[in-house]
Amino acid sequence: MATHGLAEKISSKQAIIGVIGLGYVGLPLIQAFVRGGFRTMGFDVDQTKVDKLNAGQSYIKHIDSTAIAQLIKEKKFEPTADMGRLKEADCIIICVPTPLNESRDPDLSYIEGTAHSIAKTLRPGQLVVLESTTHPTTTRENVLPVLNATGLTAGKDYFLAFSPEREDPGNPNFEASTIPKVVGGYDPVSGDLACAMYSQAVVKVVRVSSMEIAEAAKILENTYRAVNIAMVNELKMLYDKMGIDVWEVIDAAKTKPFGFQAFYPGPGLGGHCIPIDPFYLTWLARKWGEQTRFIELAGEINTHMPNYVITQLAEFLNSAGKPIKNSKICILGAAYKKDVDDPRESPSFELMKLLLKRGAALSYNDPHVPSLPKMRHYPDLPAMNSQELTPDFLATQDCVLISTDHSAYDYAYIVKYSRMVLDTRNATKNVNEGREKIFKA
Repeated sequence: MATHGLAEKISSKQAIIGVIGLGYVGLPLIQAFVRGGFRTMGFDVDQTKVDKLNAGQSYIKHIDSTAIAQLIKEKKFEPTADMGRLKEADCIIICVPTPLNESRDPDLSYIEGTAHSIAKTLRPGQLVVLESTTHPTTTRENVLPVLNATGLTAGKDYFLAFSPEREDPGNPNFEASTIPKVVGGYDPVSGDLACAMYSQAVVKVVRVSSMEIAEAAKILENTYRAVNIAMVNELKMLYDKMGIDVWEVIDAAKTKPFGFQAFYPGPGLGGHCIPIDPFYLTWLARKWGEQTRFIELAGEINTHMPNYVITQLAEFLNSAGKPIKNSKICILGAAYKKDVDDPRESPSFELMKLLLKRGAALSYNDPHVPSLPKMRHYPDLPAMNSQELTPDFLATQDCVLISTDHSAYDYAYIVKYSRMVLDTRNATKNVNEGREKIFKA
């Protein structure tokens, strides 16, 4: 079947790759395709982001500004907020957010809005690939009808596929180009073209038989992690009551060379995938008249963890004759995991909300997040800047709560100058002096 010349453009690297959504997924993908020899365009509705990129400035910690500036200078990457220019791209990759709404149902408004933007300029010979994590059937039911409404036909005039993003910000061992890419096409030709495109930029392409298989694989990956984290969180709460150190238990168990993978407890789930994706699956199950009790229970346990941490904090402060109300509490870490500047779904924000509700005098420090960003689900959090961890500042705090275990922190220093330290990440395990000040939560 004819591909309107797209197959030849991809093989000769003359195809222009357009990426919609220039965040933690989109920018690394741009870099991968440029390294693969393609010219790229980046689309984002946030004009501030576009302006920064055009000025050679990166707003993501692990993406170097110098590298962005070089791509702009060499005209290998052109950021724009003008969605009317989507017609210039031969391959369009969608990397927009897929959050949950207030009732924890999937919010597909970003995907659907993007599909309508593409439809306005869709032309024969374009390939559209959705990468945003979502539930199975989204590409077929929410993107395909919008694009077909243009009068063009998928698999004949234009081509459609799904390939889930697989990013791990801050992981030095993996980046967009070195992580295998799962690809499912609307039809064989769409699958051929999507595989041909990605094979030019990533180490390995794993083709599956349909878009739904690819969508379901991503949900499985993240639900697997959510369920196992829930298990160790539940064990942690039990072992705390028994006086057993769950961290030592996990260290012992992971010495088994087969049949066990270590997962670790924490103050709650964070990031753009694990706290959200399982709820997409439970919503889909209800739609089909089924129950996913195992997954829902895991969600309940993980969602409860910030409350558990606050309860532990209350007991810790009570041992010193203090209530949470009016106590000075400094949270260490606003990012959702160590050594990144990504605050999405970080449990630290839930901890802040709960502490403010109880009347704590709240502050925070994060070497990667200098100011608290506005968060969709936490509109009432006050504006705050990261506080410098001087000896005098630490000494004035009633308790320092370690929420994110950044490598930049000197934990021995923090314990030395703090009155009390609540450690939710086992970050102080190698601190020998002042252990009487530490309480693991």
